[in-house]
Amino acid sequence: MIHPWHDVTPGENIPHEFQAVIEIPFGSSVKYELDKTSGLIRLDRVLYSAAYYPANYGFIPQTLAEDDDPLDVLVFCQETVVPLTIIQARCIGLMTMLDSGKKDHKIIAVAMQDPEFNSYTQIAEMPPHRLRMLQRFFQDYKQLEGKVVEVDEIQAAEAAYPIIEDALLSYSKQRRKGFGK
Repeated sequence: MIHPWHDVTPGENIPHEFQAVIEIPFGSSVKYELDKTSGLIRLDRVLYSAAYYPANYGFIPQTLAEDDDPLDVLVFCQETVVPLTIIQARCIGLMTMLDSGKKDHKIIAVAMQDPEFNSYTQIAEMPPHRLRMLQRFFQDYKQLEGKVVEVDEIQAAEAAYPIIEDALLSYSKQRRKGFGK
């Protein structure tokens, strides 16, 4: 069996373009998460608030973020994409959150095979309302759980590139040591 985190390549043009593995479909109010051991998708929780994910949500394979999970990515696409779909994506921005006091980076990308979004190369080209919806979702989605999330201003793609490269390097170092150790 192929493991989506370890066995899917992130791609040749990373950090500008990469393959993203989707965990949560656009429009879902269900938080799915990769089970890091098996590679299957696990139900984490149903969101407590009347909100839905404003983009397809997943991760960049072979990355390790500061929270010890694969690096998160939000992929704008006009369609809902089923979990474990691989999408060729282009980085257009970065959103950083403080979640329970820890930095949690979200790479913002567009689906390169989607004609509605594939012309975007920078976050500034996106409709401002869509970006406000994105920020608002992450500010609010844990509120009814009694958790506080702070969301920084969305930044340009150039701010995301070193985050992606660091996550690739962290994954590579951890893979040499072994996961689960």
